[in-house]
Amino acid sequence: MDDAEENKPHDLRDRLKAFAQPFVDSLDSKLRDQVDARVDQRVDATLAARLAVIERAVADLDRSLKELEDRLR
Repeated sequence: MDDAEENKPHDLRDRLKAFAQPFVDSLDSKLRDQVDARVDQRVDATLAARLAVIERAVADLDRSLKELEDRLR
């Protein structure tokens, strides 16, 4: 085998990578955006649920304080 024949598979592989790279990059970007959006949605839902629990606890404390104030008057 001469040098030209040995370099052909490597050269073809490099050309294929160069041709496919924009498609791979585009797909990677779209998938990353979808994953980011899903993670953001889950974080928002989790925070909303935890905030609701905190709001209920604050409301319970507020009622308890008002009851205590009424008893002391």
